[in-house]
Amino acid sequence: MLPDVSETVAGEGLDVRLAERLAQLRVQRGWPLDELARRSGVSRSTLSRLERGEISPTASLLNKLCAVYERTMSRLLAEVESEPPQLVRAGAQPVWRDEESGFVRRSVSPPHPGLRGEVVEGTLRPGADISYDAPPVPGLEQHIWALEGAVEITANGHTHVVEAGDCLRFRLWGSSRFRCPGPDPVRYALLIVLP
Repeated sequence: MLPDVSETVAGEGLDVRLAERLAQLRVQRGWPLDELARRSGVSRSTLSRLERGEISPTASLLNKLCAVYERTMSRLLAEVESEPPQLVRAGAQPVWRDEESGFVRRSVSPPHPGLRGEVVEGTLRPGADISYDAPPVPGLEQHIWALEGAVEITANGHTHVVEAGDCLRFRLWGSSRFRCPGPDPVRYALLIVLP
């Protein structure tokens, strides 16, 4: 059982810092909300509410913004956390939940300056289905190791069923999709390496 967000990253505080960071990234590029909406395919009103901290992003929305800002989701989340230590204790690993999609994401080994890889634990409830239009960074290397259950992964136009013990590896250039066919949840380790 994964701990609640409030136990690991003070959930509400993380949402506020995330909203502030997203606004900073847009301003650093000199983009008005309309330009970010055009680049991301997300409505101006949703972006405005997100940057003001009125709504929490879904995994799909956050992925669209990560792609525009050329960051992995872990890197973006790490930017709103304090500098991680070399040893990341289980209780200090940030956990993010997307209740709408049924996705729980634990940053087991968060991004760290000077390191190109990171480790994420993902859990999807039965029937969960998450699609990403594009990788946050083209050519992102991913290794997905199913720990429990099964997950159907579509990457670069190819679909694979990854069952407990199996590992799927690829470099992502196009869209991707993670689906838990059930009847049980799936838990997997995702190893990400920047190109």
